[in-house]
Amino acid sequence: MVHENSPVKTPSCSLCNEPAVYHDKKTGRHFCRDHFIADVEGRVADTIRSRNLIVPGDHVAIALSGGKDSTALLMILARLLPSWDTVRLTAVTIDEGIAGYREDTIHSADQMAAKYRLCHTCVSFLELFGGTLDAFLKGCEPEACSVCGILRRKALNVGAERVGATRLATGHNLDDEAQSVFMNVLRGDLPRLVRDSGSDSKGMFIPRIKPLMFISEKEIAVYLMLHGAWADLPECPYAVHALRREVRGMLATLESKHPGTMLHLMESKAKIEAHCSGVLDTEPVRHCRECNDPCSGETCQLCQLKGRLGI
Repeated sequence: MVHENSPVKTPSCSLCNEPAVYHDKKTGRHFCRDHFIADVEGRVADTIRSRNLIVPGDHVAIALSGGKDSTALLMILARLLPSWDTVRLTAVTIDEGIAGYREDTIHSADQMAAKYRLCHTCVSFLELFGGTLDAFLKGCEPEACSVCGILRRKALNVGAERVGATRLATGHNLDDEAQSVFMNVLRGDLPRLVRDSGSDSKGMFIPRIKPLMFISEKEIAVYLMLHGAWADLPECPYAVHALRREVRGMLATLESKHPGTMLHLMESKAKIEAHCSGVLDTEPVRHCRECNDPCSGETCQLCQLKGRLGI
């Protein structure tokens, strides 16, 4: 018989006798600090290797916002770097111009880049587009994420080109990817569902890679805490307007009740991609008639947005 005041015994790691710090509900395994870190980094390395995300001779630009996901991405890639031949890393940060938010995250990005002795480049919306995101969004705040997404993609491409990168790595995690799959299904957007930003660009743009695509948001948080790198930074003030915020809550609830839900969504996406390969008619990559950037239509999203915002 267990008394009410009896101490709860900490489970041991499934791979050794050390106290566990993390329980993987999907597999049932417990991990101690060292085995958890090794598991996360090993899975990222496997993703990179199996998908040829990074190859010898690559110069990888890390999209470093200063938030938890991009910070974990920088740490993991920097720790894996010694095992790769002739691969270089450079951090690229975008300053959108969001008052009361960006200052703290840029400071965090500066500190992380300096800690790992990486070159660090910052590109601002003010420099590229002549104004800040705050200025562009006056009166149209609910459109924040779509406007920022278009401008930010361009800014990241500019930053990656400036440093001479061959790949652009972003901190999108399993939660982000599963949310995107779910959102595209809800919209009935099959072409976007099967689109691969990391595929061969035939030299038209710098391929984007997502090394953390199978690492959950929770695992990233634990990884940072175990390294003493967790920072309590503010959330983007425009996030309240995002459809993704609603989808995130729905998937988080499903994942809690049914562990593995997000991974199953990713597996479904892969099956759909395989089924559609060579069958689905996709728009050929063209050049924008306004700026000559690659796009799927006659005019790219950025030029359309510039015309609407008067940039």
